[in-house]
Amino acid sequence: MASSGERRLVFDTRGRRKHVIRVVYAILALLMGASLFLVVGPVNIGALIGNSTSTSSAATALAEQAERIERRLAKNPKDEQLLVALTRARIGAGNAQLEGALESETPVVPTGAREDYEVALGAWHRYLKQAGKEPSPSAAQLVAVTYFTLAEKGSASLEEIQTNVSTAAAAQRIVVEKQPSVGSFSQLAIYSYFAGDFVAGDKAAKEAAAEAGTKTEAKGIEEQLAPYRKRAKQFHKSVVAAEKQAKEAGREQLQNPLGLGGAAGSGLGGE
Repeated sequence: MASSGERRLVFDTRGRRKHVIRVVYAILALLMGASLFLVVGPVNIGALIGNSTSTSSAATALAEQAERIERRLAKNPKDEQLLVALTRARIGAGNAQLEGALESETPVVPTGAREDYEVALGAWHRYLKQAGKEPSPSAAQLVAVTYFTLAEKGSASLEEIQTNVSTAAAAQRIVVEKQPSVGSFSQLAIYSYFAGDFVAGDKAAKEAAAEAGTKTEAKGIEEQLAPYRKRAKQFHKSVVAAEKQAKEAGREQLQNPLGLGGAAGSGLGGE
């Protein structure tokens, strides 16, 4: 349990610290709005990428499956199929634990889910080294969503938020290369915007519109992606403001105001 001094460090709302906290809450709200779009956006991206609801029993089953895969990987550490299977199983187990946590007043990634994600993403980066130019687009999709979730609810610093978003965009680029569609390009546009690459985001938005069936649908996609470009601009403006205020408050790196710990340096920001 944190000491009273540690609690003051995280939740003290006096002076400059109060303004820093407000800015970071604004940053997280911007990310939450973007992730909501991925579920209920103009082309129902959530349905396109096959999002599903997990249960606690599923978490247990997936964790057991992951353990069996890990034992097999110990004998064949470079097996691509096993590395992808472990990525999927651990992400699934993490998502199952995350479901209940997101219903709380302050939704954050619980410790168990964070550990599952850490193992999954470690397996993913090992897999990329083996797969070369032919990585699995469906696994990349899961990884992209996971990194964005971590940026939104599981990052302990501004730097980690930005790194996780950038890594989500990198994973999503694998998806569009192998499976170009309205959904995959739309998702890449959002991730690219929040990663600060507005040129790539605009290009992906145009590609998404080009994949539409009619001119009317294409126009609708562009119009509905536009607010998320604006939201990303606000996000980066808020990041700059938070970094400035944190520095003025004597802190080189800003801790998440929700009191998250253990994420910094955990390897969740990619390689």
